Amino acid sequence: MQQRLPSRLDPPIAFAHRGARAHAPENTLEAFALALRLGATGLETDAWVTSDGIAVLDHDGVVRKGIKRRRISAYRRDELPPHIPTLDELYAECGSDFDLSIDVKDTAAYGPIVDAARRQGAAAASRTWLCDPTLDHLVERRDDLADVKLVHSTRLERLKTTPELHAAKLADAGIDVINMHYTDWNGGLVTLFHRFDINTFSWDLQFDHQLETAFRMGVDAVYSDHTDVMMDALQREVGKT
Repeated sequence: MQQRLPSRLDPPIAFAHRGARAHAPENTLEAFALALRLGATGLETDAWVTSDGIAVLDHDGVVRKGIKRRRISAYRRDELPPHIPTLDELYAECGSDFDLSIDVKDTAAYGPIVDAARRQGAAAASRTWLCDPTLDHLVERRDDLADVKLVHSTRLERLKTTPELHAAKLADAGIDVINMHYTDWNGGLVTLFHRFDINTFSWDLQFDHQLETAFRMGVDAVYSDHTDVMMDALQREVGKT
């Protein structure tokens, strides 16, 4: 059994992946609101930007009309289907008293995302975690986005150097988090990144045993489709919800 190791964030963040998507249509206001009612302390979503510069929340970033498929960036906000919310609408529906993890799917969305978070105040901006698999995208924006958190989303096999050297690179660049699939993590690796003051996030945790092991490793956040299962595991393993 994995020994219980300390996390840097106490308690770890429990992100509802695309909202409570096991119980409601993903990336909808309904799913986000339900996740918070079920106890999630964070929401996860994907963001794109419309042709008129509005940050909207959708996974694929493609709008299907009949047999046609077009990118969200080709549409104005008022041309999109009603189930695709804006980031402002998320805040209007759910408030801002939660951590928000956003996969930035279009680099043009960085500005509109951060502007929307800042309109909610400094506290909301400081609880905004912007995720990108391309480290250079984060590094080049670090100075302009000092009030939000930056997350390198990757896989262990994709690191171009050793984990220790990658941790040092993240620390030097001011990147806050490394986010990897749960199968990439072990307690020693979590401890290594913590030594460099890098938070460790873990995604795709759907079952009790996966969540329990992650919390015992000391990870700082988990992502799950099953908000109820996630919150039960957090209460058992960490005792803080």
